Amino acid sequence: MRYLYIFPHPDDESFGPAAAMAQQVRTGSEVHLLTLTRGGATKRRFDLGLSIEEMGLTRYREMLDVERVLGLTSMTVLDLPDNGLKELDPRDLEAIVREHILRLRPDIVVSYAVFGVSGFEDHLVTHAIVKRVYVELRDEHASWLRRLAMFTLSADDPIAKGSPFGLRGSRPEEIDCVLTVEPEDLEALHRALDCYVTYQPMIERSKVREIITREVSFEIFGEDHTPPLGSLDEALDRASGVARGAAPDEALDD
Repeated sequence: MRYLYIFPHPDDESFGPAAAMAQQVRTGSEVHLLTLTRGGATKRRFDLGLSIEEMGLTRYREMLDVERVLGLTSMTVLDLPDNGLKELDPRDLEAIVREHILRLRPDIVVSYAVFGVSGFEDHLVTHAIVKRVYVELRDEHASWLRRLAMFTLSADDPIAKGSPFGLRGSRPEEIDCVLTVEPEDLEALHRALDCYVTYQPMIERSKVREIITREVSFEIFGEDHTPPLGSLDEALDRASGVARGAAPDEALDD
């Protein structure tokens, strides 16, 4: 199985589904990561006395350690404007994401749920762009593209509700997959978080080590699974592929 995770910033993967990514790698899948910005606009740069460019380079170097810790098949970190994706022509963003998906030909694409967990604008833009490209590719009969999953938290999780960052989760009926990882996968997430040396004060304040448990939740676009699936590659034959534009046996593989 080939996964492509698409997020806007360094650390989005480690504040999110890194334990699931580690499990997928450990069990033999390809796991690729596309990060749209270097995250240089973070306010942490003021504490460190760094420019946006210097902070972005620092965070990129930290991501190279994350790549090794998680054992990613590949990682691409672009240098689009951090905290500025909403100012870009969405067609340009779509072209970038589309090219990356076409090059890697993943079975499953993963990004943020519609509210972006934290509500940060770059997260919302990334969700919309990824969903648009996914639907268009399915319309064009990209039969190898089988599912769009969206990382989320449970709205019922009291730890998430108590976060100082106003995190938002999905209602239980919206969650289509709850993946239970092993302790070694959760430990990989903790080691990935440790790679972000310059971000440790924010990591501690966020309580992410408490919020992310052995259960990792996802919505799945265009599908309704009750009870939730136990893995993202389960029941792929039932994937609805919204707007795919053709029956499966008519789909082209070009």
